Amino acid sequence: MYLLLLSLIYLAFISLGLPDSLLGAAWPTMQESYQVPISYMGIISMIISGGTICSSLLSERLTHRFGTKYVTVFSVFLTAVALFGFSLSNSFWFLCIWAVPYGLGAGAIDAALNNYVAIHYTSRHISWLHCFWGVGTIISPYIMSAALLHSSWENGYRMVSLIQIAIAIILLSTLSIWKVNQKNDDEKDEHSLLGLKGALKIRGVPFILIGFLCYCAGESTSMLWASSYLTQARDISKEAAAAFAALFFIGITAGRFAAGFISEKIGDRKMIRLGTTIIILGIICMSLPIKTDVAALAGLVVIGLGCAPVYPCIIHSTPSHFGSNNSQAIIGIQMASAYMGSTFIPPLFGLIANHISIKLFPVFLLLFFIMMILMIETTYKKVN
Repeated sequence: MYLLLLSLIYLAFISLGLPDSLLGAAWPTMQESYQVPISYMGIISMIISGGTICSSLLSERLTHRFGTKYVTVFSVFLTAVALFGFSLSNSFWFLCIWAVPYGLGAGAIDAALNNYVAIHYTSRHISWLHCFWGVGTIISPYIMSAALLHSSWENGYRMVSLIQIAIAIILLSTLSIWKVNQKNDDEKDEHSLLGLKGALKIRGVPFILIGFLCYCAGESTSMLWASSYLTQARDISKEAAAAFAALFFIGITAGRFAAGFISEKIGDRKMIRLGTTIIILGIICMSLPIKTDVAALAGLVVIGLGCAPVYPCIIHSTPSHFGSNNSQAIIGIQMASAYMGSTFIPPLFGLIANHISIKLFPVFLLLFFIMMILMIETTYKKVN
């Protein structure tokens, strides 16, 4: 029962990852279909992120009232409906409307399951949890590619929506399995809600929130701007840059799978430090002033590998640092901080690249990752 429930949670996290890379894969075709500027993808993305931030902040209240299992099932259904709504939209503004439930569903399930696994399972399992999110992000572009090749982008969204519905039905039909951890959950439910103000008063919480925001800012900026940096600043071909940008995602996914085997022996703190060290080495490789492309391309993959353990280990260490009774509220706020970093910081670098120079990409990343580790280390001092 224990492992079966874990398998269902992994399945739910695949469903969380499926929509995340779908919009980017489909947008070139969608943009032509709706005859809107290519930049309009940012509008949809920010609406999704806004919904995700709101539901992350409400996750403690929702989980306390309905329980993790019901929040999970409802969130998957909500996301499935939103994706199907995308496929039926006959104008760009309908996409914006459907982006609201799209984001609300993602934020609720993300915060609820991260907290549940952090409390009930070991660090290796939360690393693998995020590995399965990566599996979802890798699968959906191939689904969209097949749909574009044989039919239309609308069918791509419909196919992913149907997969989401199937996953939701599986989760709904296996609700009784969640009773394996029911006793601990009941004990936790006896405590009052912490809330945003209460969470911020706990020693170390503001610092971990800033650190998490900085991490997600650096990760998202790497994902979105790496190809442009390689082509414009390093004169690397678009084909090679695109291929290695894709390997960044694979690097994170593979790194999280590998981290699951060593995280329990090394511990969350050392894993975060190790990951940060690898990230910095990758940034140095990317910015070396040498003619060969190998160092710059390899540096991008190394950054992905370094990013792999940071997010899961921050989440897993939250109950031990701040208490399992407070972790749902704090993880929900962490998710909100994460999405704020990934939503607003990459466009900031876009302005820097446009008005100053895209060659500042490695420096920009280095600043955020150094700030991240400084804030995390400060958190450790506060909670000890």
